[in-house]
Amino acid sequence: MELELSNKNVLVLGSSKGIGRAIALEFAKENTNIVAVARTEELLVSLKQECLVLGAKSFNYEVMDATVKNASELANFLVDKYHHFDVIVHCVGTSLVSRNINGGYNDWEEALRINALAAIDMNSVFIPNMIEKNIKGHIIHISSISGHYLRGNPLYASSKAFLNAYVTTAGRELASKGIILNAVMPGAVAFEGSYWDKLIKEGNPKCDDFLRHHQAIGRFGAPEEIAPLVVFLACDKSSFMPGAVIDISGGNM
Repeated sequence: MELELSNKNVLVLGSSKGIGRAIALEFAKENTNIVAVARTEELLVSLKQECLVLGAKSFNYEVMDATVKNASELANFLVDKYHHFDVIVHCVGTSLVSRNINGGYNDWEEALRINALAAIDMNSVFIPNMIEKNIKGHIIHISSISGHYLRGNPLYASSKAFLNAYVTTAGRELASKGIILNAVMPGAVAFEGSYWDKLIKEGNPKCDDFLRHHQAIGRFGAPEEIAPLVVFLACDKSSFMPGAVIDISGGNM
């Protein structure tokens, strides 16, 4: 399938490892101009080399933490430097936040900021820039199946549910402006250094129990299985899907 993404300007936030890294590599195959944002420069340098080999037209990177408060300031910096993006992928967030449901405002705010609010704050810059420049763009958020089934860490699941609601409601509002806002909800994905990867290497019985009771497919997913869906959502062939939040979880149950 020809996705017609060649020469598009693509921003991938949270791109140095795991799902974000796989997404950047997949966009490289489509001959796009990539701007990658992450916190570890060494990993970004390595990613740049691989993306250019795979066919990226250009690759730039910025060493930044995209989950900070006032993330809109980072977005303004990126727009000032790179002018515009046709595609934006927010691959940020973590379940490794407080699990204390009685932790009060600070704990809940941190979970929301890391998993939803920082990306939404950046969109408050990116979306008006797209509208001003008449860009028919695509914005994709990496959510989690936890935001649908509301299992696991309550603060994480709630923050991803908030993100899903934002994507659905804001996606409807933006559709008439030619901006397609979507989210994908990966399930249990294992990659080097991930939560599940560590448990697998430890031989933790929690892995077998989880696969037996919660994964219809009977295995963990891989970042390379998530990335192609994200790239499809970045092309105009997905334009009839505004506000869609898509399960890609191995039949999580």
